[in-house]
Amino acid sequence: MLARVYTHKNDLVDGFTKRYSVHLLVHYEVCESKEGALWREKSLKVWHRAWKIRLIEGTNPEWKDLDEELIC
Repeated sequence: MLARVYTHKNDLVDGFTKRYSVHLLVHYEVCESKEGALWREKSLKVWHRAWKIRLIEGTNPEWKDLDEELIC
């Protein structure tokens, strides 16, 4: 997970984060497997924006960058 955060924060992969300069990690989930993580990521992509905001604000109401939580 740390490698993925690093690559996105440093614009090493093309995609949404690089295109729109989005570098805050405001939500993450731990999954049992790669397949489970992929399924969850795909399911979240079809959510409405308001649902995603509620999900984030449910655990991170201040929208803090959570990448340091992963390092510690």
